[in-house]
Amino acid sequence: MSDKTSKILKAASATAGIGLTGLATYDAFQKKHSIRRNFPVIGWARFGFEFIRPELRQYFFESNRDGRPFNRDTRTMIYEYAKGLSGEKAFGTEQDISEVGYDIVRHTMAPVPMMAEEPFQRLGGPDCTQPYDISLFNISSMSFGALSANAVMAMNKGAAMGGFAQETGEGGLTKYHLKHGADLIWEFGSGYFGCRDDEGKFDPELFAKKAATPEVKGIMVKISQGAKPGLGGHLPGEKVTEEIAEARHVPVGQDCISPAAHSAFTTPVELMQFVGQLRELSNGKPIGIKFCVGSEIEVLSLCKAMIETGICPDWITVDGAEGGTGAAPLEFEDSVGVPLTNGLIIVQNALVGAGLRDRVSIGAGGKITGGADVVRRIALGADFTNSARGMMMATGCVQAQKCHTNECPSGVATQNAWLQRGIDIDDKGARVRNYHVGVMNSAMRILASMGLDSFKDLGPEHVFHRVDSTHSLSYAKLYDWFEPGAFLTGDVPEEWQERWERADAHSFTPEHAKHQRA
Repeated sequence: MSDKTSKILKAASATAGIGLTGLATYDAFQKKHSIRRNFPVIGWARFGFEFIRPELRQYFFESNRDGRPFNRDTRTMIYEYAKGLSGEKAFGTEQDISEVGYDIVRHTMAPVPMMAEEPFQRLGGPDCTQPYDISLFNISSMSFGALSANAVMAMNKGAAMGGFAQETGEGGLTKYHLKHGADLIWEFGSGYFGCRDDEGKFDPELFAKKAATPEVKGIMVKISQGAKPGLGGHLPGEKVTEEIAEARHVPVGQDCISPAAHSAFTTPVELMQFVGQLRELSNGKPIGIKFCVGSEIEVLSLCKAMIETGICPDWITVDGAEGGTGAAPLEFEDSVGVPLTNGLIIVQNALVGAGLRDRVSIGAGGKITGGADVVRRIALGADFTNSARGMMMATGCVQAQKCHTNECPSGVATQNAWLQRGIDIDDKGARVRNYHVGVMNSAMRILASMGLDSFKDLGPEHVFHRVDSTHSLSYAKLYDWFEPGAFLTGDVPEEWQERWERADAHSFTPEHAKHQRA
């Protein structure tokens, strides 16, 4: 070793020693972090391991069934469908099929041939003059802003290629949603983004202009979202770029507030009148509403308002509490809202019992990723289903759970231009299309194994729920299922009749219902 090299190494060592000594001194006297205060310098290792903990767990230690919100088996199935593969696995299930709460669908010894073509569900009641036939599996609501432009365009291209619908999310109808001509369900919420005036109120003229867009096949009013029901949103001004401001009709650089409650209506009757107004302004396009169920009485109040006004939404999308979001308080995600299964049953029974089910279709969203999910949800009352996180994974999402940080490594949920360049729109558009095909082929194959020719033949008797280690019961036995018009004839269980009597078409929270929000 030369003298010069030796001197450089000694200088570097001395510098490193001085730096470590300084860091150790700082750690020992700082007061914010007790680990570093007690173990100077080496205490930093904790933060390093904590930083890479999600990746270590996901790629090295997590079993096929452990991951949350979606385990590795589910993620692998989505990725395989998206690549046009079969989603098959060897050696049998790893699920504990005797676990309480486990669901299975009933097959038959006399299966039928699988249907040749994917069926569709018509959205449009008697007052709708531009009905729309929607796929049984679609892209659920995700806004530009929550998703990158490339992710929105990839999903749009996939939907256009596959003939299914893309919901816009409440962030507005953007040029990216219109890029490849897919059928769109335009969603807006309490912020009325894309159809609001300068004060943040609903703007009928602007709405009518946007609703006339040919790609818009239906409009959906978001009342609440499964992952954060009853909670508004706040997009800080520094994130309101020119593109987002244009899409949402808000000022550039100013805080963008989405209130918890709507200003266009305050009662169930007013909501139905608003639905009627939207249908008229859109020249007869289907109008839907979306919510996470909180109280049976509120749902029954909506039904009473439909009866009183004669106005019904063309569909109701039930969002389960297990649904996803870009960001929400942890305790809302964990503790608020009714899960999709219970919510579907409540809405199905309410509409049937009120004699309205033939006028209102039901959509379902919340952790729907495969064909078995589609079959189960339709059996419990849905007419069609939507998926958000499944479609994100088909677009490249790796469940990094960094959606709220703007650091999504796959470029799906970020506005970082460098990260989102990782999404090739042509490639990922094809994968979104393939994923839809894989899920629907699986659903149709399961249906055939059940001996059924149509999804409309599915019912609660076809899904069994494990109630203990030795017994399973069908959902037909587990829950009450009402005959059409049962509320009007009084032919329902006493507790349901009491709820019906408490429900008020002129109040979401009638005084006599506040203490009975079952």
